[in-house]
Amino acid sequence: MNIIIFGPPGAGKGTQAKNLVSKLKNFQVSTGDILRDEIKNNTEIGKKIINNMNEGKFVDDQIVNKLLENIIFDNDKKNKLIFDGYPRTINQAKNLEKLLNRSNQKIDHIFFLNVNKDSIVKRIEKRKVLEKRSDDDAETILKRYDNYMEVTKPVLDYYLKNPNFHEIDGSMKIPDISKKIEGILNV
Repeated sequence: MNIIIFGPPGAGKGTQAKNLVSKLKNFQVSTGDILRDEIKNNTEIGKKIINNMNEGKFVDDQIVNKLLENIIFDNDKKNKLIFDGYPRTINQAKNLEKLLNRSNQKIDHIFFLNVNKDSIVKRIEKRKVLEKRSDDDAETILKRYDNYMEVTKPVLDYYLKNPNFHEIDGSMKIPDISKKIEGILNV
């Protein structure tokens, strides 16, 4: 099955995706990880990405969409994808739908981890210490959160119509969120 997990930066998308990868033997598609790999490998795309990330902006849809196309069309990963933090815009949501249709796949479940700004700031400050991520300073966090809420609201509205859309209180403890998701998926 293919799953989307979305929510603001620091909502726990990656943690929940990793849990599902372990349970379902699926593949995590973390746009953040894909983008950070481009940066680490110092590619031309990576150079464009770092400028956007450091300014608290989202990376251009064309870049993200192209990087994801290769993953979606990988036969070993077909119907085993867990999208972590993607899509973030209506353009990305529509592109994902087109790519999945072209590859005879669909989204089976959509989870929105809803977390307020105060909880996000606390989590990201903790994550910065643990993971030493360069994009986790307080000012950038607040910009990313506000930008996320503004840009992603239409995506939320787009997916609300889907019968497999599930909003989850992302401020719960990690095991409680995992248990709720697993209950919905019957795993």
